[in-house]
Amino acid sequence: MTDTKTAGSSFKTKEIVNAGIFTALMAVCSWISIPTAVPFTLQTFGVFTAVLVLGGKLGTISVVVYILLGAAGLPVFASFTGGPGILLGSTGGYIIGFIFTALIMWAFEKPAAKNAAVRILSMVLGLAACYAAGTLWFMVVYGRANGAVSILTALGWCVFPFIIPDLVKIGLAFAVSPAIRKAAGI
Repeated sequence: MTDTKTAGSSFKTKEIVNAGIFTALMAVCSWISIPTAVPFTLQTFGVFTAVLVLGGKLGTISVVVYILLGAAGLPVFASFTGGPGILLGSTGGYIIGFIFTALIMWAFEKPAAKNAAVRILSMVLGLAACYAAGTLWFMVVYGRANGAVSILTALGWCVFPFIIPDLVKIGLAFAVSPAIRKAAGI
């Protein structure tokens, strides 16, 4: 297998390809919108799955690359959008929060290796960090444009409707990740 040197680190070609595949998976997941009373995408499922399958380091790199591609204007975000305006908009903090999700899951990687409950806890804590970053950002951006909004109102608009779907996505990511790892030879 060929090795590629990058910024002092050694990555195998297969690792780079896998990270690229999961970056693309996150884009595809962001385009899938589940029509409910409050529509939601599968972006967080893509983030959870990337870190569970690739591990903390490559999973986090995959998430960062996904966000950088979107920031550069590629239509990788929900509704085929991209560009800095999305990240600077009222919900951009939730996208940036994916980095916190990945970092928290990475921090729990060693204790989670043999403990399913710790893997699930790492995803729940990562999701909570994403919610916190996104909600704070939402309150700032929305507040500047429309006047101050209370934390409870922001949570009611941006978090509460998504808790159950996001917990389902955690369960799905947890369920499918071992099979994906096995099939990919990771």
